[in-house]
Amino acid sequence: MASVDIRQVRKLFGSIEVIHGIDVDIGDEEFVVLVGPSGCGKSTLLRMIAGLEQISDGEIAIGGRVVNRVPPKERDIAMVFQNYALYPHMTVFDNMAFSMKLRHAEREEIAQRVRKAAEILDLTPYLDRYPRQLSGGQRQRVAMGRAIVRDPQVFLFDEPLSNLDAKLRVQMRTEIKALHQRLRTTSVYVTHDQIEAMTMADRIVVMHDGRVEQIGTPLELYDRPANLFVAGFIGSPAMNLFDGALRRADGRVWVETPGGLALDAPPGTAGTEGQAVVYGIRPGHLRIASDAEHGLPAEVEVVEPTGDSTLVFCKVGGTVACAATTDRHPLHPGERLRLVPRVEAGHVFDAASGQRL
Repeated sequence: MASVDIRQVRKLFGSIEVIHGIDVDIGDEEFVVLVGPSGCGKSTLLRMIAGLEQISDGEIAIGGRVVNRVPPKERDIAMVFQNYALYPHMTVFDNMAFSMKLRHAEREEIAQRVRKAAEILDLTPYLDRYPRQLSGGQRQRVAMGRAIVRDPQVFLFDEPLSNLDAKLRVQMRTEIKALHQRLRTTSVYVTHDQIEAMTMADRIVVMHDGRVEQIGTPLELYDRPANLFVAGFIGSPAMNLFDGALRRADGRVWVETPGGLALDAPPGTAGTEGQAVVYGIRPGHLRIASDAEHGLPAEVEVVEPTGDSTLVFCKVGGTVACAATTDRHPLHPGERLRLVPRVEAGHVFDAASGQRL
């Protein structure tokens, strides 16, 4: 097990720079998720850690050793890809044992390691089967078992659940997290799915256009996004955003929108009078008001029951906003109601820079 230190790493394809001087320190035994939209550079960064892409500038160190010029096979890492990449003519046992056979390990050691990995992953009954005789989830377990058998310093996961159906993805992400808690091997996991990132990570690295937007625990990113990109990307459904101007008077701070809304800013909000801002509030922090309460006037457009909660999309002051409620309100499109934001859960961002105020 080892730390992974990424220092001012850049990547150029010809004259096009796709990774712009990234700094990330991944601690020993930590599970870190790189998340962001397609094209943000997360898989390229993972491949540079693995040695499958050359670094244009900067340093990557694994366990304190700079590995810029170290071949992939000598970095003591194991990678699990989006495609299982199993050998179809080999049994599960032989697929898992293959890397050790290439290193001419003793037969007894190979058998011991494969059986131990199979036991961890509940693959023992399938060791004599071929990949075509397995389900998608079982094949992904075999790919993970092949990595475990190597007993590496670092696990690298490149969107390993993308080919699975929704129910199996939920099951497998739980299994991967439980596996990490058991093995405590440093892990770097790439995904574009922010729900995967939130549920699995010790810390999340949010990337956008080849840059790191924010690093933190899942709840740090959810509760205090550093900028508009993180605010809009982390959280499902996405945060509601209202354009407006910051107002200050008589000790009160609020955001005034072009649609005539007055949205109270959370305590400690910085910024100057009249500054162009964006006010954000998460759907779970918008409550449907009772008949006796004041709130933001809204008109229901779409109602989406999800089972444990209902998403209510409303037109609020010219902006479509979503409120999430666990109450069973019999709502219909066109109905008028009022929404009450939780003031302390609001967010205010500078409109020009996108940074949190």
